[in-house]
Amino acid sequence: MSFVNPSLASVPVKSTRHVLVVEDEQHLAIGIKFNLEAEGYRVTVAGDGPTALKLIEQGSEPVDLVILDLMLPGMSGYTVCETLREAGHVLPVLILSARTLAEDRTRGFDVGADQYLEKPFDLDELIARVRNLLARHAHTPWIGLDQKVGDSFEFAAGRVKVNFNTFKVAVGDEPCRLTHMEMKLLRYFAENEGSVVSRSQLLDNVWGLSNSPTTRTVDNFVMRLRKYFELDPAEPRHFLSVRGAGYQFVAEPDGEAR
Repeated sequence: MSFVNPSLASVPVKSTRHVLVVEDEQHLAIGIKFNLEAEGYRVTVAGDGPTALKLIEQGSEPVDLVILDLMLPGMSGYTVCETLREAGHVLPVLILSARTLAEDRTRGFDVGADQYLEKPFDLDELIARVRNLLARHAHTPWIGLDQKVGDSFEFAAGRVKVNFNTFKVAVGDEPCRLTHMEMKLLRYFAENEGSVVSRSQLLDNVWGLSNSPTTRTVDNFVMRLRKYFELDPAEPRHFLSVRGAGYQFVAEPDGEAR
């Protein structure tokens, strides 16, 4: 991980995108801030979770993306991200953490993170992820699906009813709460109903991970959706495994009524 020498930086083209860096290691936060500003972004730094939440809720200018450390004083990054999602904020969150265990990544996605990057990190990769997250968020906002799902942002599959506009999910007559990443994965399946999508497609389009061929993240999250949707998760009828290819989502299997 290296930072650009300020004396060598070219004058950036100013961007309207505002990035909030939540990092308590001051030298690291300053380095990230400088390099993002060299790319033309407007950057604010917060050293703890409560300050970050206050800036997002009450700040004078909207935040477009959050770069979030996990090990913060007073309030963990997990709690910060979860609080944002529970409050209805849909801005992209990129976790930047020294935690490298698989369960740390899974928990990060569970609380609503869009991507997870481990420290030490490559600066070019960080900037690329920031650029891609902002571009995706601008062109494919969280609220709103294409005509295939419907203008009401609602659809039903099996015993589950989903409203992507309100984030409400019901299994039968019982309300159910899906994590942010489960909802994102479900949305992608709904938008591509009937098509076979590969694990790499899902990793790229849902998690923003393009170089993780061995991860079990996709399989683990599909298993979770099966627990909600399928009458018998061991014999799925909606989330089908296609050997050697990936997964296929079928909202209405043959013989089942809408």
